[in-house]
Amino acid sequence: MLPSAIPMRLNLLGTLAAAVAALAAGAGWAAPGLVYDAGGKLDQSFNTAIYSGASRWAEETGQRFAEAQVTTDADRDAAIQRLAADGANPVLVAGFAYVEALERVARRFPQTTFVLIDAVVDQPNVRSVLFKEHEGSYLVGMLAAMASRSGVVGFVGGMDIPLIRRFACGYAQGVKAADADATVLQAMIGTTSAAWRNPERGAKLAKAQIGQGADVIFAAAGGSGSGVLDAAATAGILSIGVDRNQNGLHPGQVLTSMLKRVDLVTYEAFMAGPDLETGTVVLGLATNGVGYALDDNNAALVTSAMQTTVDRARAAVIRGDTRVHDYVADRKCPVHVVPSATGEG
Repeated sequence: MLPSAIPMRLNLLGTLAAAVAALAAGAGWAAPGLVYDAGGKLDQSFNTAIYSGASRWAEETGQRFAEAQVTTDADRDAAIQRLAADGANPVLVAGFAYVEALERVARRFPQTTFVLIDAVVDQPNVRSVLFKEHEGSYLVGMLAAMASRSGVVGFVGGMDIPLIRRFACGYAQGVKAADADATVLQAMIGTTSAAWRNPERGAKLAKAQIGQGADVIFAAAGGSGSGVLDAAATAGILSIGVDRNQNGLHPGQVLTSMLKRVDLVTYEAFMAGPDLETGTVVLGLATNGVGYALDDNNAALVTSAMQTTVDRARAAVIRGDTRVHDYVADRKCPVHVVPSATGEG
């Protein structure tokens, strides 16, 4: 169950009734395709959310979609080009790391519509989808501060890039909004794409933060985040998931998850087919593109008072009364965070 602030649809692409009717009438379109980011579709986070959106489309339409997974940066061009050459349309590309490859392939296949998540490619046949991750992270930061008993909370990011620091900075702002005296610990797993698939390193960093007093840790680390959530559960503290609803990975021990609705972006893009509108779209709290997860797995952890406080904060952000600073805008965070121990030694 999702909170009322997060409806089951984004309604960003307009009505899908005509498209569904066309399928029923046999008009149809070329099968869509997707290329996963480095963590792979079983990362239980970003890629799994995208896969779930594609799977929902397949279940509802009875159609199949093509998929590709890269193992090295050199594979990116070939993966996108193979799907386009095979007739997949649209082709959804998951992640900022595909920018250069998609710029080349989109020019080679002008009749194919592409969707890029988390970055912008300015081509007439590309739909670029960005998210205001700092807004959703602000809300879960508030929840972390309200749930913490020690006054120390942690953040473990995946690859150390501005996008992940956007999560971290929004989270820290939310923590401080709820408890100005709280301490926010911060660590990043690495500087290469391998950081998305290193749960062992994630667990080490989480344990180091626990040793420094953290009793709630937010993991924005793709597949590596499972190590953070596992370490938190083992230590008997709370964690926060990311991208998809990860509350069920450790029921009763995941405080919430910062939802990034890449699943719905994928589903609606596939439903729209080759006629998908191109251009750049930015999704935040106001468009229900980000939010927090509330279900039976964390209902006992998020009190009604906590939920009321966070929902009021959400409304304030949407109205413009509260502005959450975007780290990507100037590479600065207005609140202080503490680099945590490395987990070594």
